[in-house]
Amino acid sequence: MAKILMPKATAVWLIDNTGLTFDQIADFCELHPLEVKGIADGDVAENMRGADPVASGELTREEIQKGEGDSSYRLKLPAPKHATVPQPKRKGARFTPVSRRKDRPDAIAWFVRNHPEVTDAQISKLIGTTKSTIESVRSRTHWNSANLKAVDPVTLGLCSQIELDAVVSKAAAKRAKEQGSKAERPSGPTLRKVAPAPVQPEPAAETADDEDDNRREVTAEEVFANFKGGSDED
Repeated sequence: MAKILMPKATAVWLIDNTGLTFDQIADFCELHPLEVKGIADGDVAENMRGADPVASGELTREEIQKGEGDSSYRLKLPAPKHATVPQPKRKGARFTPVSRRKDRPDAIAWFVRNHPEVTDAQISKLIGTTKSTIESVRSRTHWNSANLKAVDPVTLGLCSQIELDAVVSKAAAKRAKEQGSKAERPSGPTLRKVAPAPVQPEPAAETADDEDDNRREVTAEEVFANFKGGSDED
């Protein structure tokens, strides 16, 4: 594809309005030098109206002057005045060709069987389906459930391997994070702490000295008095 819109018409104008050589015009218009010479002689593009590249913004007066001053100089297109407009980020479900739409239930069945952690929204965005279709495949209420086969979407041509790996990795990381947060929280009611019972002091053991104190001393007079009293009664 030529870098300018009308190469031959531009060559006609440059031949008629500038002092550029045939080689310079041929290089800028992407034509053969003999073809440019034929245009100058009237053998090629006869009666063709020239197209002004300066008016169309494909060339500047300064660039033409540089070429006229140096026959070895090659003309260059001016830099674009406006930066390239970035493509807007595509939102919503992916567009799926009609020939591939019949394969989407098989891809959904593959996700349901092999990667249940992937959400319906992620599946819908990846292969361009609807949540109702996903639910019908999962609950086996789809009209063609008996003939569905679990086939990965890459094999079916619904997405690339990089896109599939990114979705699966993201879903797995989210699921692991949720399971980790659940493990940190107690699963049931906790028991109330009970204060320990006060320890009762053990009774002190009696010592030999205490036992001696408790014994009453008996004198000899008391012993004999007991014997004497017994004899008087007899």
